Amino acid sequence: MNSREIKEVKKKIRIKKKLKEVIVGVLLGDGTLESQDKGKTYRLKIEHSLKQKDYVDWLYSHLKELSLSPPKKKVRKDRGKERISYGFSTLSLGGLRFFAHQFYDRKTGEKVVPKIIKKLLTPKALAIWFMDDGSIKSRRHKGFILHTLGFKKRDVKKLQEALKEKFGLETRIHRQKKYKKTKWRLYIPGREREKFLKIIKPYLIPQMLYKIKRKGPTSLPKR
Repeated sequence: MNSREIKEVKKKIRIKKKLKEVIVGVLLGDGTLESQDKGKTYRLKIEHSLKQKDYVDWLYSHLKELSLSPPKKKVRKDRGKERISYGFSTLSLGGLRFFAHQFYDRKTGEKVVPKIIKKLLTPKALAIWFMDDGSIKSRRHKGFILHTLGFKKRDVKKLQEALKEKFGLETRIHRQKKYKKTKWRLYIPGREREKFLKIIKPYLIPQMLYKIKRKGPTSLPKR
């Protein structure tokens, strides 16, 4: 497809509400927005490990109208080891500028939590955020973790307030040391487990159900 044809495709693209939920969910997780024309347009980049292939394909099924190329493998060397990732990028679109202005500090380029996150966060967006960057605390715990390590504490507090106001979810902010820096993540305690699952489970794809499974109490050894 030549540049003129691509321009014609872009003109016809409208980012509908159902796509906005997906975009918000992945941007709360590991998704990133990049601009190649000083902020006039942006493209959404999604990249995960190859073991998350089914999830990436599912995201692409939602966002393919914004993209010309399906997900692909990418192989690179990292500290002498071969790393294989899997992902795709959308076209550079003016319609994504709104999300860039919400999720990135215009001066520093740092990723932030939008001031209007309470308005943007929906059950589907929350489920995608969890699939993208959440986990069970451990196989022996009922609680869940939302890995908000890329956000500053004030932004994690915004998310905490949004989860409380929108869904009645009580969370705690946990400190975590990573690379000699203090990072913050959201913990959903075990007592909130069923409430949380009731919100997100309708949107979880089968391949990501492992993120909510836990083992029961360890049985005593037979004598």
